Amino acid sequence: MTTRLTGDETALWDAAARVLDANWTGTGTVPSPGLYPHQWSWDSTFVAMGLARHRRDRAERELMSLFRGQWRDGLLPHMVFNTRLPRHAYFPGPELWCSAEQPAAPRKVHTSALTQPPLQAMAVLRLHECATPAEAERSRAFLARVYPRLVAQHDYLARCRDVDSSGLIAICHPWESGQDNSPAWDRPLGALQLPPALYAPHRNTYSIPTGEDYERYVWLVTLLREAGYRHDYIREAHPFIVEDPLVNATYLASTHALAEIAVILGRDPVQHRERAERVHRAITDRLWDCESACFRARDLRDDRLLPVVTVAAFAPLLDPELPASIVRNLVDLLLSARFAGAAGYPVPTCDIQAPAFDRGGYWRGPTWINTNWLLWYGALAHGHTVIADLLYGSTLRLVRQSGFREYFDPFDGTGRGSHDYSWSAALVLDLLGARRAPRAA
Repeated sequence: MTTRLTGDETALWDAAARVLDANWTGTGTVPSPGLYPHQWSWDSTFVAMGLARHRRDRAERELMSLFRGQWRDGLLPHMVFNTRLPRHAYFPGPELWCSAEQPAAPRKVHTSALTQPPLQAMAVLRLHECATPAEAERSRAFLARVYPRLVAQHDYLARCRDVDSSGLIAICHPWESGQDNSPAWDRPLGALQLPPALYAPHRNTYSIPTGEDYERYVWLVTLLREAGYRHDYIREAHPFIVEDPLVNATYLASTHALAEIAVILGRDPVQHRERAERVHRAITDRLWDCESACFRARDLRDDRLLPVVTVAAFAPLLDPELPASIVRNLVDLLLSARFAGAAGYPVPTCDIQAPAFDRGGYWRGPTWINTNWLLWYGALAHGHTVIADLLYGSTLRLVRQSGFREYFDPFDGTGRGSHDYSWSAALVLDLLGARRAPRAA
């Protein structure tokens, strides 16, 4: 268990590095000891960004360990299972997904059949940007190795998840958003009619969230599995289909990164640039709500914007071409009493004034370091150094006060969830490293 840290940034760096070293398995990094024993897609991707500052060799292994689970159609699963663990060490385990029965799934690797925010190309480019002159040749070789896998991932998303041909990608499960229990999903989940049978009778008592919400999550997976995870089923019949601002902002940022990687490798970047332009237009056309002056998720089953404003509203700051007027509106909202203006330890993951806000609820109010990092990165891209400094300082205050926790109370900074959480440690390393070497930011 981590303890209160000193104000010395060297001590903070060393403490973060110890967390990553302790959570390293030899092939990848578990999100935290005990509770999360497998490899998760966007956890590992954030971890790789921190390892780029600490252990480049492990950052490369982290990403390649994740891509060993990639399906032949390009799907990058959100979970790669450690099959050395006891069968019921974690729910949902491989027995829920049955990936081994799917022709496109990798052999001898058990995975989920969902994906998560596609940050990987962005992380790979950041790893290259952190390379020293002595590492340049090795870095280019790694780019060449992973580039075809990234292209396959993005082609899958464009081919199979652009369900309305708008340019945006849709998620078919809340777990794909990375914001599992966000109140943004309350309305589409509430519209689901559960069958009388329970689908998760043997889940562990520490699963978050619990109760009927979790039954809905497992039922959605069951529907997908029974349909063979077919793309036409997802497009035409699956009851949960949502275009999320955060997912699409990371998709856009990684598409831009993929174009830059192509240039570095001497490949043609045109396809990636054209796709990025299409996603950029679609985010503002389809997810920007003029009335509330923010981005919202769109439920494609009833073609309506979802009502709750969450931290995902700010994720399109990752778009370097976002119009200045929209950026100003987002900054005003971020600094308002609905978010950072009323939180001692921003940024809360839900509008504080919303009825669904819960300061201790999983993704329903607490501050998470990964979303702070995304907003910090986006603020820098738009030259909002005051916002970036606010996020930098508040994030370091959180870990100094409460350690590298999974998430934090936005009002008093109390740590919640798991201790020694890997992406919290990794992203602190990246923040500190960016200050030490501005060229990498």
